[in-house]
Amino acid sequence: MPSFERDSRRIVIAGASSLLGAELKSLLEESRFAEWDLRLVDEEIAAGTLTEAGGEPAVIQPVEESSFDRARYVFFTSSFEFTLANLELAHRSGAVTIDLSGHSAAGANSLAWFPGLEKLRGEVLPGKPTRTFIPSAVAEAMVRLSLSLQDLGLSRLTSIVFQPVSAAGKRGIEELETQTGQLLSFQSAGKQVFDAQVAFNTLDRFGPASRIDLRQALAILRTEVRSCLRGTAVVPAIQLVHVPVFYGVTFSACGELDPSVDTARVVSACKAAGFSVLQPPETPSNVTGAEAVAIQLGAAQGEPAKPGTWWFWGAADNVRLPAANAVKLAEKLAE
Repeated sequence: MPSFERDSRRIVIAGASSLLGAELKSLLEESRFAEWDLRLVDEEIAAGTLTEAGGEPAVIQPVEESSFDRARYVFFTSSFEFTLANLELAHRSGAVTIDLSGHSAAGANSLAWFPGLEKLRGEVLPGKPTRTFIPSAVAEAMVRLSLSLQDLGLSRLTSIVFQPVSAAGKRGIEELETQTGQLLSFQSAGKQVFDAQVAFNTLDRFGPASRIDLRQALAILRTEVRSCLRGTAVVPAIQLVHVPVFYGVTFSACGELDPSVDTARVVSACKAAGFSVLQPPETPSNVTGAEAVAIQLGAAQGEPAKPGTWWFWGAADNVRLPAANAVKLAEKLAE
């Protein structure tokens, strides 16, 4: 990296109008980067949006050839397609890229990171990487669970993930809110975003004209998990389902362990892997996981019909957690 990028105090959020972008901006302003030069860019449709940065009025700009010049860090917080279109431009500028969109998970030269991943894999952070990505909250959960259970004889791991509409951004939230009101008033539900009724309904895919592809989201999730595990542990089988909630991702997982393993060892392994393990009567939910920067797990339950089989229930803040991880990575790289 050229010396001016190493010494630069400029940060660019590419995707600043997204939920992740807004959360990231807020966390950066509370971090060691609070006094840095924060630039906001996004897709053409969001360009011109008035917001604030560092307590001052700011306008979100479209991406131009010079948008990433002299930036030390560029965070990508928008769609997969937006990142695909602009990531190489950021790399050419010499900036460190931190991708939260899922696009870089398939890249051979991109480093996956979340707090504790190196320790779980028995590795160290390789120098000062310049191409990095932050996995989604639920991808992190699957990776932590697989790595935490590998010493307990894990042979198989499966999971169903329950995705909120906030995964589709502000427009997803607005459509669920609108549909809920319409259906409660006995009106037909508008389907401009999902091309399907998402209120009071669970789905494994949206309508054919949907702007959001749930199958693509599942493919990205699976890629993130495989990239983080890199053949070091059991890769979980994952299914992704839409649920009619606004925020917070929840998941159910089933792991097959050595039949001699008891509850105490399972709980100890999960705590050591960085999970916040709740004890009854507390249980993880969309509500308890809100604004938390640790993934919550409930008490593991053994399956009476099949010794060695364990059920897990967890929750995480799908917006706050990856944004907080991205700030922590930037702070680590700035040391």
